[in-house]
Amino acid sequence: MHTVHWVLIAAAVIYVALRLIPGKGWKIAPAYLRVVLLCIAAFLTLTPFIWLICSAFKDKTIMMQYTFLPPVSDWFNGALNLDNFRHLIDVKDISPQGPVSFWQYIVNSIFLSCTITSINIFLSSMAGYALAKYRFKGRNIIAFVMIGSMMFPSMLLLAPLFEMIYKFGWMDTYLALIIPSAITVFGIFLFRQAMVGVPNSLLESARVDGASEFRIYWEITLPLVRPITAAYCLITFLGTWNAFLQPQIFVQTQSKLPLPVVLNQYIGLYVQEYGIFLAGTLLAIIPPAILFFILQKEFVAGLTSGATKG
Repeated sequence: MHTVHWVLIAAAVIYVALRLIPGKGWKIAPAYLRVVLLCIAAFLTLTPFIWLICSAFKDKTIMMQYTFLPPVSDWFNGALNLDNFRHLIDVKDISPQGPVSFWQYIVNSIFLSCTITSINIFLSSMAGYALAKYRFKGRNIIAFVMIGSMMFPSMLLLAPLFEMIYKFGWMDTYLALIIPSAITVFGIFLFRQAMVGVPNSLLESARVDGASEFRIYWEITLPLVRPITAAYCLITFLGTWNAFLQPQIFVQTQSKLPLPVVLNQYIGLYVQEYGIFLAGTLLAIIPPAILFFILQKEFVAGLTSGATKG
């Protein structure tokens, strides 16, 4: 039997033993069962990350031999090493423009993710503010059309988008990635729903005090929807960081490619560098993880906002 089987059997035996204890055993057993179930859920959630970390440090000769780590006796015999990271970081002369460092790809992804996220939040929040707080003819029709457009998959618009990018002369430039992602219907609708709850009396008081419309939006309305802003920031950053299809189509220069496209080059028909691919994946999850821990409280608050009254 596997070690996991023995652990589950031991947990079940302990639970039965607690149930058999008279008195407090009946109260302790449910609490113990909850802890066990939470530990199992945590283990299942963390298993892919543990496997990723173990695989990134395994030698390519034993990559498929062990699920996680080899026996402890083989750890110091070359079974675990940093070769995958060394090959990943080595400067490779695979571009006509000259050698390209792995860190250049990380800088490219960080630049694209931060730029698109900042522009998207700014424009989407302004459009959401206009739909939430201004009364103008056709506002409901615009909102209806926007929501209806969310039913169409993005793949459906890829061909006309490619033609537009080509005619504008944006091929092999970051404009082909930044401009189409500068604003989204989902972001507008999200900010619109959040800003509807901002009291109109607060905005009228600011207008009476002489505040401009942009100042009201920037210094009063936007701070009040900070949880939604943080949640949308994380969602947009992750979506841009993991984007693969559009960078693969619109960017051809090797030194301009973002990280997901470059990592995919290690797995192909004639190349299967799984160790290097997993080592790069391990490094690629660090920036989004840092952003999540920074925005964790605001992100949870944004997801649960409006769940309760009072």
